[in-house]
Amino acid sequence: MQKFKIAFDRCKGCGLCTTACPKGLVKMQNEKLNKEGFNTAVCTDQDACTACSLCAVMCPDCVIEIKKPN
Repeated sequence: MQKFKIAFDRCKGCGLCTTACPKGLVKMQNEKLNKEGFNTAVCTDQDACTACSLCAVMCPDCVIEIKKPN
């Protein structure tokens, strides 16, 4: 189940979410730029994500959505 979802084209690559993840699962990716030319954040392991939402709370642009498992 995908818990971490990011609005790829709205992320400005500030990296604040990477510092908020207690498990170190949120990283900046370098493979693909969004339409604004920014590297974006990704969750490196959806299964290990606890859906704590700290990354979403830290995001100044509210581009991260966390879905908690049922």
